[in-house]
Amino acid sequence: MAAFAIRRLDRADAAAYREIRLEGLQRHPEAFGSSFEAEAALSLDEFAERTVAVTTFAAERDGRLLGIVGLARETMAKRLHRGTLVRMYVRAEARGSGVADALVTTVLDHARAEGLDAVLLAVIPEAEPARRLYARHGFTVYGIEPGALRIGDRSYDDELRIRIL
Repeated sequence: MAAFAIRRLDRADAAAYREIRLEGLQRHPEAFGSSFEAEAALSLDEFAERTVAVTTFAAERDGRLLGIVGLARETMAKRLHRGTLVRMYVRAEARGSGVADALVTTVLDHARAEGLDAVLLAVIPEAEPARRLYARHGFTVYGIEPGALRIGDRSYDDELRIRIL
């Protein structure tokens, strides 16, 4: 696979962001708190707002987004020192290429630069490749939220992880 670049997305990237986000939601509904149906109904302007409301990074090659990740900063006064890694998705064609590692590294570097002291995330226990990715980057499990997600009659636990910076 040819090289890729990591960059921060902005409002002008709304269409490309919408495309990859909806792909992730459709192909891996168990990996996200949101649903394909809910986000497919959003306007392009709403996607543009999402690219900046949460600091969003993408891996890109030849104008195509290969993967995305977000860092959501806490907004409550006593929690401003923390952020949450959200909306992580890497297209199948880019898996195993270093894209996921580069995206997580970028989020952690950005969090440090912003003065955060920890980044949290949630991952389902069934997502073994994602769990290995986060473990490689120093995220440790601090709890399990039983039945955090429900799709139809199926429930999924969330494995809660933290990376102290």
